[in-house]
Amino acid sequence: MSGFRSHMQIALGEARAAGARGEVPVGAVIVAPDGGVGAAAGNRTRELCDPTAHAEILAIRAACAMLGQERLSGYDLYVTLEPCPMCAMAISHARLRRLYYGAGDPKSGGVAQGPRIFAHAQCHHVPEIYDGIDAEAAAAVLRGFFAGLR
Repeated sequence: MSGFRSHMQIALGEARAAGARGEVPVGAVIVAPDGGVGAAAGNRTRELCDPTAHAEILAIRAACAMLGQERLSGYDLYVTLEPCPMCAMAISHARLRRLYYGAGDPKSGGVAQGPRIFAHAQCHHVPEIYDGIDAEAAAAVLRGFFAGLR
């Protein structure tokens, strides 16, 4: 990928902001084909009393609303943590071009761990997947948050 520019720092900023709000610190950013940021979000499940208010879902909703369409073909998603199965299916349904994620999630991941959503025949669209992007920084944000709860 010649000319690759990571947007993970924006996602990490969203994760830190989520943690400051008392949410599990996960952040996501949708990047347009021209490289501009289309939408960014952090987890808001507690704030919105909504178990579906994961960073990925909120970013996808915001980008779709901004574009006035339900598909994000040609758009990329950066997220600090491996998406859960729910978010992986939303990524598939949104037809995102690429998924970049930071830390793996052995407990709740749905991409490389657990159900591996994109490997199922029922999954209609599989994005290009790049893992480990700023993985240590993403893991450190999560470790710091959970250490503060103990």
